[in-house]
Amino acid sequence: MDYDVVVVGGGPSGATAAHDLALSGHRVALLDRAGRIKPCGGAIPPRLIADFDIPDTQIVAKITTARMISPTGRKVDIPIENGFVGMVDRENFDEFLRVRAADAGAERFTGTYTKIERDAQGTHVIYRDKETGDTRRLTCAVVIGADGARSNVARDEVKGGDRIPYVIAYHEIVEAPEGGTDAYDPDRCDVVYDGRISPDFYGWVFPHGKSASIGMGSMDKEVDLKKATADLRAFSHLANCKTIRREGAPIPLKPLDRWDNGRDVVLAGDAAGVVAPSSGEGIYYAMVGGRVAATAAAAKLQSGRIKDLDLARRLFMREHKGVFKVLSAMQNAYYRSDERRERFVSLCHDIDVQRLTFEAYMNKKLVKARPLAHIKIGVKNLAHLTGLISATRV
Repeated sequence: MDYDVVVVGGGPSGATAAHDLALSGHRVALLDRAGRIKPCGGAIPPRLIADFDIPDTQIVAKITTARMISPTGRKVDIPIENGFVGMVDRENFDEFLRVRAADAGAERFTGTYTKIERDAQGTHVIYRDKETGDTRRLTCAVVIGADGARSNVARDEVKGGDRIPYVIAYHEIVEAPEGGTDAYDPDRCDVVYDGRISPDFYGWVFPHGKSASIGMGSMDKEVDLKKATADLRAFSHLANCKTIRREGAPIPLKPLDRWDNGRDVVLAGDAAGVVAPSSGEGIYYAMVGGRVAATAAAAKLQSGRIKDLDLARRLFMREHKGVFKVLSAMQNAYYRSDERRERFVSLCHDIDVQRLTFEAYMNKKLVKARPLAHIKIGVKNLAHLTGLISATRV
């Protein structure tokens, strides 16, 4: 057999899985399509930086404030206490992760996955070579499918993998005005909850140092993504900034019920559906997904037990199921109308909401240290949803 594991997809999830497996001495092939950059705000929390040893050179901006903007233009600034949100440029960040995997011993291949075949010699990943156009194959014992939200590996190999719900995200990377403007702050992330930008998700303006990511997402196929983004650029006084590149792609909304095929394939990252509801945050969860997929693959290689492939989903859900459940409930409650969005931004005025939200974001855990604060938030949340508190009250 040529490889222990073939990883299909070289984004943060696949590159992390390849790196971890190669570092532990496994023979790894990393297959990736060159030239694809996923639309992404690029935000990463301190826990990701620490857990995955990300050097400061990859951080293009350090955000200290998040601004929530309601449909009526109400602005709530939330300071990020005792830390920052790191920003990365996916064009450089993803390649950094792929190079790191190669430095650890993974062998890189550039091409497009077409299918998986099996015979007495093993499992074969068939792909079309980017340079020559020839059909080639990589032989292995385990395949990790990390090829995005509309994963072809998931579609071919895992039950339910062809039916994952998603939003379509679109953004434009622009040259940021030096020093900012009256509407754009290079140290602040803006999140816009407005049905005119997105009827069921949100828009964002995220600084990337010398550039900025401006984008939005929606499940509504009738939404004009480019017009909505143009409107968002105008709102942020960035309409006249030079556009560097434009990108669009699906973002999954729900983890799949199963991540493996009960034989030789396990999914990771967007292919498994691990993007946080409500926030749409994906980089951290993608990298965790890659790490647990690598753990499951290594366990299966060592034990020979097929059931060990299920470790990936079990390990991920053990730590993150609660956060996903809360964020999903929040999205269902507040994203359905502009009236609800107005109430959500109003709720963000509460200091306990601000502190607990960012403590959870920074550490990727539900905060349990202040039960009275949780009760207070629960009562206020109910009052906002039922209209007992006016959305216009501060």
